[in-house]
Amino acid sequence: MTDSKALIVGASGTVLSPHERDFFRGEAPWAFILFARNLSEPEQIRDLVAEMRDCVGRPDAAVFIDQEGGRVQRLRPPLAGHYPPANILGRIHESDPQAGIRASWLMSRLHALDLMQYGINADCLPVLDVPIDGAHDVIGDRAYARDPQAVAVLGKAAADGLLAGGVMPVIKHIPGHGRAFSDSHHALPVVDATLDELRRHDFLPFKALKDAPAAMTAHVVYTAIDAENPATTSPRAIRDFIRGEIGFDGLLMSDDLSMKALSGDFASRTRSSLAAGCDVVLHCNGVMEEMAAVASAAPLLSGSARERAARAMAAIANGGDEDGIALRREFEDLLAPAA
Repeated sequence: MTDSKALIVGASGTVLSPHERDFFRGEAPWAFILFARNLSEPEQIRDLVAEMRDCVGRPDAAVFIDQEGGRVQRLRPPLAGHYPPANILGRIHESDPQAGIRASWLMSRLHALDLMQYGINADCLPVLDVPIDGAHDVIGDRAYARDPQAVAVLGKAAADGLLAGGVMPVIKHIPGHGRAFSDSHHALPVVDATLDELRRHDFLPFKALKDAPAAMTAHVVYTAIDAENPATTSPRAIRDFIRGEIGFDGLLMSDDLSMKALSGDFASRTRSSLAAGCDVVLHCNGVMEEMAAVASAAPLLSGSARERAARAMAAIANGGDEDGIALRREFEDLLAPAA
């Protein structure tokens, strides 16, 4: 793997500006992320993905997207299929566990087919958060269920479906966003649950998927773990719980550094996240001034972070081909009773 910064960044539009091209070439981010603002039609998407990779000189560089289904689906028809939110899969699972597991695998396998036609090889899915009564709707129907065991088995099926199609799954938001009473895009959630509650409920799906290639942190304060810092910037949360108790040893990426849950300037957010134990930081909105500040504080990937990044890429090297028409028909048949 060539030298890359511990950095995932986005672009402002559907084509790279000359400034963005120069920036990406000079800063060599490890990966990129796409949003709806970057997506207009098939050839444009392929060209943008290829140009991003050309800037960093790596034809296999990771290109991420949030393609969950429901309200979080950056690629929409006709660019990709239409998919339900995760809680529909949970409803199928509740009445027929094997059908629910199969539906979860199929939906992710179809996501992989959709994404790979554009060269997109990483999906920020599955959502392993387990909501509680009264929690903010930022997770809501994005969660498979309110039962941690159901979330674990459906999330595992979703991750396996992506991997089968050569797409990197990213489990999120570790160690759990389901109890948050505010949206971390806009404010810093504080969770006062006891460690016992977190262990019995929130941690369980993440422990079940501890061997996933990548995970995204939660910008959430857990007072039982660290009353001062959200998990993203908490050495205790990452060292003792994400890496230690949960046992996750894959690539750990921060959630978006531009979210309002974090404080301080962008360079300090970057340093704090990496010092806490994140392997790479994520910046999403494509604002050049912010990206430049993040990049100024991001080092080259090295040591265990570099090894984890290489392992994450190796996990998607052998995705196979399958009959998309047959898979889609099977998925629609499984969905029909829940419609």
